[in-house]
Amino acid sequence: MSSLDPAPDKTTYGTFVDVNPIREGLSSRVLIDHSVVESFGGKGKNVITSRVYPTLAKYDNAHMFAFSYGMSNIKITSLTAWSMKKANIAFII
Repeated sequence: MSSLDPAPDKTTYGTFVDVNPIREGLSSRVLIDHSVVESFGGKGKNVITSRVYPTLAKYDNAHMFAFSYGMSNIKITSLTAWSMKKANIAFII
């Protein structure tokens, strides 16, 4: 939980991804932009979008965890993370 505010929706979302991880591997891409979290599974076959309102998980206190509730361990073979730059918005009048 990243918020101390009791008002925001704290529903946990999930989905099933129809892939054979032995043949195809399993991919996940997560995009986080302030209050929007988008998670893409199976190379975009499934997507979950959620709004979050963090009061605790900001800047150096923000973390991402990978876990499995399955019957066996998983092995992360590749992990890449980038920081997004601030938008450069120019207004033309």
